[in-house]
Amino acid sequence: MTTTLFTPISLGKLQLKNRIVMAPLTRCRATGNIPNQLMAKYYGLRAGAGLLIAEGTSPSPNGLGYARQPGLFSIEQIAGWRGVTDSVHKAGGHIFVQLMHTGRVSHPANMQPGTKILAPSALAAPGEMWTDASGMQPYPVPAEMTDADIVSAIAEYAAAAKNAIEAGFDGIELHAANGYLIDQFLNSATNQRTDAWGGSIENRIRFAVEVAKATAAAIGAEHIGMRISPYGVFNGTAADPEMDAMYELLMTELNAIGLVYIHVVDHSSMGAPEVSPVLKAKIRAEFKGRYILSGGYDLARANSDLDAQRGDLVAFGRPFISNPDLVEKLRAGSELTPPDFDTFYTPGEKGYTDY
Repeated sequence: MTTTLFTPISLGKLQLKNRIVMAPLTRCRATGNIPNQLMAKYYGLRAGAGLLIAEGTSPSPNGLGYARQPGLFSIEQIAGWRGVTDSVHKAGGHIFVQLMHTGRVSHPANMQPGTKILAPSALAAPGEMWTDASGMQPYPVPAEMTDADIVSAIAEYAAAAKNAIEAGFDGIELHAANGYLIDQFLNSATNQRTDAWGGSIENRIRFAVEVAKATAAAIGAEHIGMRISPYGVFNGTAADPEMDAMYELLMTELNAIGLVYIHVVDHSSMGAPEVSPVLKAKIRAEFKGRYILSGGYDLARANSDLDAQRGDLVAFGRPFISNPDLVEKLRAGSELTPPDFDTFYTPGEKGYTDY
C-alpha cells in the first residue's frame, strides 16, 4: 500500500488525520510576550494539518530573545495559549508547542527587567538582531552559565512543559536546533566549556538529555518531541568531526527516555549546507519514535520520501504562512499563494491572518 501525506498515522496516543505537520514558525505577534486572539485565529485557520507545532515559545524570562516572542511561564501566557489550543481543537486539529530558550541569541531591549542573557560559554552570537526600541542591535556577550544556572534552566523547561499541558497543548517540541540554547550546548562552536557540560560528546549532549528527562518526568515522554539541526550554521553554529557520533549518541539517550518524535531540520533546499545523508539514514534507523522530515518539500517529494520510508511525517513551513488552507490545496493540486516576506515578523493582521 502506498503511503502519502494523506495516510493517517498515530503519534503516541494521538491519531493524526494526515502526515502534514505545520512547522514552528516565529511570527512575532505576541504583544507583551502574551499570546492573543489574533494568534488563536491564525492557528485555528491551519488546523487542517495532522499536527501543528506552535512557534518558538520561551520557558523562561531569560529565554525571551525576540521582540514579541511568546512565553509559557506566567498565568497570563497560559490563559493566552488556552485560546489558541481551544481554537485548534474546535477545528479538529492537534497542536504541540515548541519550547525555545534563545540563550545567547537575544538582546536586553527584547527582555523583561531583571533578566540576563545566558549561554554555555561567554561568546557573542555573530551579527545583529531586531529590537522594537532601537532597531537592529549587535548581539551582546552572554554570561557563561553556572551549574546553578543550568539546573535552574532545566527546571524551567519542566515547569513550562506542565504549563503547556495546562494551556491545552497535546505536547511539546524541545527546540534543540538552529543555534538556540540546547543547540548551543550541543555545538562545539558555541560550547567551549571544560566541565561536565562541555568538551566530549557525552558532556555536550548532557543538557539536551537532562531537559528531555525533566520534561518527560513532568508530562510523559509520549507528549514530547525534539527538533535538531545537524550540520546547521544558523546563529554561529558549525559542524565538527564528531557531529555524527554525537547525534547517534543523542538518539540512544532519547530512545531510553522514549520521546515520541525527532524533527530533523534540513534547509539545504534554501542554500544551507546539506545534512549528511548518512547521518539522516542512521537517525532514521536508530530512533524508535516517529521521524518528521522538513526542508523545502512539495507534494511530489513529500509523497516519494514517505513511501520510501525516509520519514513518517513531513513539516511544511513557509507554505503555511500564505496558505492557511494548505492541506486542501495539496490534496487538490492547486497553485499555492506566495508569501509576503516583508510581513513575516511585523505586528498585526497584515501578512498573518489576511491571506
